[in-house]
Amino acid sequence: MLLLRRCYSLTRCGRVNTQRLQLTPVVASCAARLWSSSSGEDQRSYQHIHRLRWRHAVAGLLAGTGAVLAYGLHHHQAEQSESSEVQIVEKTSALPVFTQEEVTSHRSLEDGVWVTYKGGVYDITEFVAMHPGGDKILLAAGGALEPFWALYAVHNHEHVLEILSEYKVGELSAEDQKKQQTVKSSDPYSTDPERHPVLRINSLKPFNAEPPPEILSDNYITPSAIFFKRNHLPVPQVDPDSYLLQVEGLPKGTLALSLEELKTQFPKHTITATLQCAGNRRSEMNRVKQVKGLNWGIAAISNATWTGARLRDVLIAAGYSQGVAEWARHVQFEGLDKDVTGTTYGASIPLNKAISEEGDVILAYEMNGEAIPADHGFPVRVVVPGTVGARNVKWLGKIVVSAEESSSHWQQNDYKGFSPGTDWDTVDFKSAPAIQELPIQSAITMPADGAVVDRSAEEVTVKGYAWSGGGREVVRVDVSVDGGKTWQVAQLRSSDKGQAPEPSPAPGRAWAWKLWEVTVPLPSEAEELEIVCKAVDNSYNMQPDTVPPIWNLRGVLSNAWHRVKVKIREDECEE
Repeated sequence: MLLLRRCYSLTRCGRVNTQRLQLTPVVASCAARLWSSSSGEDQRSYQHIHRLRWRHAVAGLLAGTGAVLAYGLHHHQAEQSESSEVQIVEKTSALPVFTQEEVTSHRSLEDGVWVTYKGGVYDITEFVAMHPGGDKILLAAGGALEPFWALYAVHNHEHVLEILSEYKVGELSAEDQKKQQTVKSSDPYSTDPERHPVLRINSLKPFNAEPPPEILSDNYITPSAIFFKRNHLPVPQVDPDSYLLQVEGLPKGTLALSLEELKTQFPKHTITATLQCAGNRRSEMNRVKQVKGLNWGIAAISNATWTGARLRDVLIAAGYSQGVAEWARHVQFEGLDKDVTGTTYGASIPLNKAISEEGDVILAYEMNGEAIPADHGFPVRVVVPGTVGARNVKWLGKIVVSAEESSSHWQQNDYKGFSPGTDWDTVDFKSAPAIQELPIQSAITMPADGAVVDRSAEEVTVKGYAWSGGGREVVRVDVSVDGGKTWQVAQLRSSDKGQAPEPSPAPGRAWAWKLWEVTVPLPSEAEELEIVCKAVDNSYNMQPDTVPPIWNLRGVLSNAWHRVKVKIREDECEE
């Protein structure tokens, strides 16, 4: 990604030779600039990549979903929009013709991994190990790429298709091409709901967006329309009348509950809880060193009221007892959102969180007093307060009590934290626990970075939010306007202005954020302010002061002091 960041012209490279990749002058030029401006460590990394061949280096940097998203979104968040399909440019050659049966016989690394795309046949065996999306690429082995790439529109960019063209080995027979056209899949995102135009889009397919920071702290309860959106797959169309929630793994066997039964057979419970994406503030880690993932700003966090049945009550109805706790350790959740292979989104939480009366885990069917919107999990989502957003599974279809964690990709091979020294060559996802509770967090929503204030104003008002995972209550937010040399304590609030504050939460059950505000005099000699905030929770956890010590290759758990710089504009003298 370092290469991408410094070489914008890379995406405009000329055709790639279908036999072997030959470096175009622009790539060579970019490489030279990268080499000359990089540190010794970067150069050693470059040498390692070079030994893997430039073809693989460029492929690894450009082809994967995460890498392309991180790059493309860093420069233009909306470029993931309805891109017209880019045709692969190939040199005219007499390539052999293969039948679909022959392609299908190449579905493993041992037999070779072949795929088809727009009538071409490609042997991508050598690329599998370099695919930033991991071995998910093998799901397409022996078949067509189109239905898989339809899930991630980011693949429809010229540089990705040029990389694919290098691996072309033949053409698909005309008869089999006709068969493919008759079963051509439609856009799986065509039924996604409409979204509010104010949202700042990080990815269109799947849809991921956050509100502008300056409006995030306007409301203690975030309106559903601007609550941050985090989707991994297309939004499913669920009929509430035929909806059934399956509960498995308990002595009474499978319990199936309709939406109406969930609403009428269990007490209704409401909580106010903040949800935060594991990647919130990832953009700050990208500024230290490129990571893989959506380039979230500071607004991948929102607060809402959630109403539904307690998960504890549902599990007891399904046969949970103390004896179950002797062997069970986890509660798994499966969503109804799925990819073209039928693989659903999944996650799990510890059993003791799920069953605890103080855990407040609910199967929510209302958000902010109304039916949960489609983007947020209609008709039912699990809300696990104090826990990373990734475990709050939307469009909930199945609950499984188990001795094991969810085997889902998003539980086992994502949403985990690592040392700054761990890279993609050495990372072992099995060595790290899945993120559950999140660390203390705060950020400045106003003024924005780069804002200008007039000297005549004599003061500046700073606003923001603060939250801590695990039910730990935020007890203080410190704000500095001189980069951390001196500090003032901000005023906290747990309601909208003019409204009565919510009752103080019970210890360990502070699920909602605090909004904060402080007005600070402008220093007389300063021309620029470096405004900094840091929060403290009731366990006296505090935010780290800088990003580099907490940097990690996935850009999660980004909670360093938040900083913005503001210019002071001097008053014009009257003549």
